Amino acid sequence: MLIHKFNARTAIVLLIILIVAALRLLSFYGIGPLTMFTPVGAMALFAGAYFKGRIIPFLFPLLTLFISDIVVSFFVFPQLRTGILYSGWQWTYLAFALITLSGKLILRNVNLQTVVLAVLAATFIHWIVSDLGMCIQENQFSGSVYFEKLVSALPFELRFMAGTALYGAILFGGFELLSARYAWLRLKYNDTTV
Repeated sequence: MLIHKFNARTAIVLLIILIVAALRLLSFYGIGPLTMFTPVGAMALFAGAYFKGRIIPFLFPLLTLFISDIVVSFFVFPQLRTGILYSGWQWTYLAFALITLSGKLILRNVNLQTVVLAVLAATFIHWIVSDLGMCIQENQFSGSVYFEKLVSALPFELRFMAGTALYGAILFGGFELLSARYAWLRLKYNDTTV
């Protein structure tokens, strides 16, 4: 990324993502009914929608996820750590990369309908990829085991969807309100900056 392409709009989007990443760490202190009620899905959709380019939309959400995972791995749940992260982290990162991609594709025009569709797509992607990864990680892949994992994950995925929807409303609604007030935050259709 060239320094002259890093503009004030990009800095605001990045700041919003970093604030949301910090909120992820706070969600771990609500263990119990708030498990999986995190802003990470919304963060990935937001980056996909507002960052341009092929690398930057994926880099910032995955990097902030990695940094917060390091903190969680060493200070919140050290007993679950294998290496520097947790077992099966690759599947989680794949899911969030795909969620970011869905944000790029679905949220070309940010409005209520596209945000709702993106939240549903993010939840579906997280549900399918994470549970597939668990089956493969545990060397137990079969149709029946996969189906059992999908069913048992429903309460977690409903909280994931609720977190993605709530934080998505805050992120997208807040940024659109700021963009309406400050014209320099609006991205021109043919703008190629990040």
